[in-house]
Amino acid sequence: MRKQLLAGGFALSAFLIALFSFGQSPSPTERPTASPTPILVSTSTPTPTPTLTATISPNESGTVSVPSTLGASPGISPSPSATPIAVQAAALGESDLGWSEKGAPVFRLDQAVITALAQNPAVLQALEEIRRTKGVIIQIRAEALPQIGPSFTWDWTDPNLNTNTGGSFSTFGGGPTPTPGAGIGGIKNLHSDISYNIKVTGSQLVFNYSTFRAIRGTFFQRDSAYFALRNTVDQTISIVKTQFYQVIVNRELIVVQEESVNLLESQLKDQQNRFEAGTVPRFNVLQAQVQLYNQIPQLIAARNNYRISVLQLAKTLGLDFNPARGIATPLRVSGDLTYIPRKIDLLAAIEEGKRNRPFLKQQRANVLNQIEQVHVAIGSWLPNVNANGGGEWLSSQFNSSFGDVSKGWLTTVTGSWPIWDSGMAWGKIQQQRAILSQQEISYDDDVRQVELEIQQAASNLLQNRELIQATEKNQETAEEAVRLAKARLDAGAGTQLDVLNAQVQLTTAQSTYLQALFGYNSSLAEFDRVTGAQSTYSEKFDGIAPRATKTGTYYTGSDVDARGRPKRPTGFEPVTTTSKSQGSTSK
Repeated sequence: MRKQLLAGGFALSAFLIALFSFGQSPSPTERPTASPTPILVSTSTPTPTPTLTATISPNESGTVSVPSTLGASPGISPSPSATPIAVQAAALGESDLGWSEKGAPVFRLDQAVITALAQNPAVLQALEEIRRTKGVIIQIRAEALPQIGPSFTWDWTDPNLNTNTGGSFSTFGGGPTPTPGAGIGGIKNLHSDISYNIKVTGSQLVFNYSTFRAIRGTFFQRDSAYFALRNTVDQTISIVKTQFYQVIVNRELIVVQEESVNLLESQLKDQQNRFEAGTVPRFNVLQAQVQLYNQIPQLIAARNNYRISVLQLAKTLGLDFNPARGIATPLRVSGDLTYIPRKIDLLAAIEEGKRNRPFLKQQRANVLNQIEQVHVAIGSWLPNVNANGGGEWLSSQFNSSFGDVSKGWLTTVTGSWPIWDSGMAWGKIQQQRAILSQQEISYDDDVRQVELEIQQAASNLLQNRELIQATEKNQETAEEAVRLAKARLDAGAGTQLDVLNAQVQLTTAQSTYLQALFGYNSSLAEFDRVTGAQSTYSEKFDGIAPRATKTGTYYTGSDVDARGRPKRPTGFEPVTTTSKSQGSTSK
């Protein structure tokens, strides 16, 4: 009996051992190498793997390729310039971008800004506006300066009109006696057939209040045009920086999407191998194919976004379309998205923006010009005096030679004073005063707009800085999740769905991190614009700055109003406390 039990136990043990051995997964013919991250460390373009059913080669968007190896990537640092994404983005070729970049001019950020300042249409138009306002100054000023000019009149009369022109007869002496030069049978008229008159006259405005104040107003118009140029320059610099960073981030997003596609293709191939070995159902293969086909359109869209952003930057730089290059890229950018934290003092930034913004100085010039327009309207009440004088040379009636010419001097003084105009001048004054009030209200609102823009830019900087810090850690976590999911799948403890979900989360984390870097750099460019801190790029326009623009006339700090006068206390000013060591007391 004991022997039978031992034999039965041995047989049962052998059966269980055989069953366990049969349940082990056979070793697949090819497995993807487990790595902490799917980011490629090679700077060369991945080579396509032949005979892969899920590989798609769109005509216009480049080919989708499978990396031969997936290497480990170092930890993500705050600056992406040291990451494989930036390195790999710089090495993308025609098949990855969908067009050729061979022979395209390369622009760094400083070169792009300088090119835009020299060729951007908005900047060129602002320069021409300055020339126009200078022409207005010359035109209005000429009304108050002497104006001299000659005038000439020359007449010729047919001699037949000077004889037998009719007349009267005299009967003195018993018979008709013809009057010389008159009537039938009269003698020839002695008047000359040619007559001429030459004048050289000059005019001078003696007094016109409206003209004098209009001349002063043109100088403020010129200053306004100059500050409009500086405001356009600041906007152009900010736009160029933003579009430059957009090109960089779109190029790196191509790498992120390509790596996601490459990993999904690798997963598809691994599932095909497992399916052929009989260890996974066909559902896993279909699921991997669906995931891959859903990712490919995002890669195509990323390539298109990159091309569009390059074309937009080329337009901002003022680059013309080159037919010789065809559909090739018009330019290529060189640079990285870097994260350089900047400490922001909001109160100091707001005050700096008020003092430096050309936008506010332009509005100040408009207010001062409108004040002069009020005085121009007041001039309608005052007298207007003009003086004219010159010399005249008049030909003789009987001799057309230049030796027999009468000459002399002419002087004329004219004046007018509208004593009663039924309220016309008063109506003009009321209109101009209302416009002045509108300009002052607009200036106060523009000050609040500058404060709002600075606060928004500072808030955006804070948001993107926090996003960078959050997504940086999340990206590292997502990379580790992908590595663990692949390792669990290889060990038979995980599922394919875990790997696909982990890869989707990694792609999202990488994209969010790059977008946060782009948002921070573009917000920094906007912050420099709203605080008027673009002087390093604007020095080339200092030579055309009118002298008045560098005086205290255009001081736009918080302590002055729209006209530049010190503000009156409103009762809402914050209480300030000064140190007693400086000889002051607390207020």
